Amino acid sequence: MLSSIKLPRQWAVGSGQWAGRKLTKKSARVNTMSVQNYRGLIAWQKSMELVKLIYSLTKKFPREELIGLTSQIRRAVVSIPSNIAEGQGRRSTREFIRHLSIAHGSLRETETQNLIAEMQEYISVEESIEVMNKCAEVGKLINGLANSLREKENRNV
Repeated sequence: MLSSIKLPRQWAVGSGQWAGRKLTKKSARVNTMSVQNYRGLIAWQKSMELVKLIYSLTKKFPREELIGLTSQIRRAVVSIPSNIAEGQGRRSTREFIRHLSIAHGSLRETETQNLIAEMQEYISVEESIEVMNKCAEVGKLINGLANSLREKENRNV
């Protein structure tokens, strides 16, 4: 989907996988936070795919929605990868977790606005389902990453 964006190799931080294989307890401790840049987080990569999807769908929205629903859903979806990136760049795990929580809230906002767009018949049921499925995927990745960070934080206490 993101053919125009060059993405690094995918790392499933916090989702129970590391480079396509299951983590052992020992390797999880060593590798869980080895990603040095937010672009290496699958949660960020998949949320960028969601941004691209929403932007392509909202191009079809009526012109009178440009400053309404179009603008609002675009801001919400852009907030998801933005908060993941900002949180990863913060100095503490606690701040990263807080930004993931904000990203998750923006994800729910995107879902709600997607359902409104479907209800208004700006998008088809099939398109809405595609968005909801992508949102579910991103939500699981954000939750997995947040849970992994909480475990890391608890081990360091």
